[in-house]
This record gives sequence, structure tokens and C-alpha cells, in this order.
Amino acid sequence: MATVYQINKGVNRSIEFRGIKAQYLLFLAVGMVLLLLLCAIAFIAGIPAIPVVVAVVVAGYGLLVAVQRYSKRYGEHGLAKKLAQSRLPQHITTSSRSVFTSFNSRKYEKE
Repeated sequence: MATVYQINKGVNRSIEFRGIKAQYLLFLAVGMVLLLLLCAIAFIAGIPAIPVVVAVVVAGYGLLVAVQRYSKRYGEHGLAKKLAQSRLPQHITTSSRSVFTSFNSRKYEKE
């Protein structure tokens, strides 16, 4: 008798929900929770309900559109790469050649 095993083909894949990938889901969730807290604070402060709900719905839609745009433009790891690239220096200056001549030493050669 042959044993039939079920294969899970998405083991190492990142999470994706309706086109929003990986860490962008976290950004969206945190943004929605902050909007919920803002709505609750506005209700407690006594601001009328209709303007608060309209503002939260508009802000939520804007958040959703922005997160979808970033997810589509930068992909799963692209935003982190973009932020890391902005921290790289434009050029490196040195006043001596010893930095470059030390690369010729024996410890950097392949054995």
C-alpha cells in the first residue's frame, strides 16, 4: 500500500492578504488600531459622531491606499532596502593610501 503525504507548498512564503505583503500588514493593522483609538478619544471628548466617523473613514481609506501603494512599489523587503540605502554615505574620504594597500596583505589571500 502506498502512503499519501500532503505537501505544504507555501512553507517559507511571506504572508500576503489582498495584495498587501509581509510587514505592510503590520503597518496597516497598527494604523487601523490608532484610528480606532483616535475615534474613541474623540467620542469621549464630546465631539459629534458624524464628523468623527467621516474623518476616520477617510483617514482609514487613505491609510489603506498608501499601504497598498508601498506594498506594490517596494515589495516584501524593498522598503527596508530603500531605508538602508538612504543611510549609506555618498562617498568615503581618506587621507592615506594605507587603507587600500593593506588589502594586498597575506591574510586576505585565498589559501
